[in-house]
Amino acid sequence: MKLGIVTAYPPSKVTLNEYGYHLLQHFKMQKGITEIILLCDKTQDEKVNVHSSDGCKITIKECWEFNSYNNLFSISKAIKESKADCVFINLQFLKFGDKKIPAALGLMLPLVNKIKGIPTISLLHNILEQVDLESAGFTKNPILKRLYRGVGNMLTRFILSSDIVAVTISKYVTVLSEKYKTKKVKLVPHGSFETPPEPSYDLPNGPKQVMSFGKFGTYKKVEAMIEAVEKVRQRTSEDIEIVIAGTDSPNTPGYLDGVAKKYSDIEKIRFTGYVAEEDVPVIFSEAAIAVFPYTSTTGSSGVLHQAGSYGKAVAMPDLGDLSILVKEEGYQGEFFIPEDVDSMSEAIEKVLVNDQYRIDLGVANYEAACSIPMSRIAEIYVEEFNKLLALKDKSNRVGKVKSQTA
Repeated sequence: MKLGIVTAYPPSKVTLNEYGYHLLQHFKMQKGITEIILLCDKTQDEKVNVHSSDGCKITIKECWEFNSYNNLFSISKAIKESKADCVFINLQFLKFGDKKIPAALGLMLPLVNKIKGIPTISLLHNILEQVDLESAGFTKNPILKRLYRGVGNMLTRFILSSDIVAVTISKYVTVLSEKYKTKKVKLVPHGSFETPPEPSYDLPNGPKQVMSFGKFGTYKKVEAMIEAVEKVRQRTSEDIEIVIAGTDSPNTPGYLDGVAKKYSDIEKIRFTGYVAEEDVPVIFSEAAIAVFPYTSTTGSSGVLHQAGSYGKAVAMPDLGDLSILVKEEGYQGEFFIPEDVDSMSEAIEKVLVNDQYRIDLGVANYEAACSIPMSRIAEIYVEEFNKLLALKDKSNRVGKVKSQTA
């Protein structure tokens, strides 16, 4: 099987590049895959850890750019040239751009593949039916919200042209299946990026790090977290450092610079900027707690799975997809009311002042992460691709017989 994987890939700044990285590392080890064609976004720096002595052959085709109007055509051309047997698309609604037309054109790729008869599985990390358009940075205008919903319905139908649409949360299966009257939607858990040996739950010397990781400014806002930590400092004798690891969301350029200026008088606050893939383990291993200062959710949280892999305690809002994910996959944490500084400070404090509780949460999250490793997720997708290729082969043979007897 020659497998094409359409994804952003590090050192990309485009969303889902971390997931694309780990997908590749596990897909390349699967039996039956002879070659992977990495159909990724263009970056100035060399792609990270693509070629190694382990796994199948990998061919890199940097064939698309964020916000390019040409992505649909350039990706389709690269798939044709590579002669991929089937295609996996690592997808969300702003994958190919934050401008309306480039974003929409990119999402037509599953439909083009269907027309060409290329077996395709699309992994859809979020669905517009569950997205708060205002919090996610789309629009505040009620008329535009209705327009976005209508366009979103059309784009979802494009994505449902895939042979299988995988989603990571059970509720998404129900919503899409009922609304669009389809049987193509399949639940495939997010999976944990890595399952390293059980970590030490001891913390490094120095201040306890309260860390948040991701792309900030839309539904991930750090002001409340900063103010919550200040309240913890006032109430306790804990030595605390605030670590904000990541970059601005594409929809909110300059957000973190504005936060840094606003809170320039706050002591022991660190903005790391872009975190390279090889530095992610350090960011998590040094943290005492990972905080999710979300105002809404837009899908399964890769950051929660990463935190679990590194045995970290977490504090998160009790809302939407995060609540479902915790219940379905066994993660544990301290919950707070979204955007409520007092509630968030209480949740953070409970973890920081009680080392045994912090460790217990970390152990539970590590065990949850290990229960569904990414290697098993890759196996599931390969099994589904084999079924699709078998159906295609059977259809081709039937077609030949009919043409011979006609």
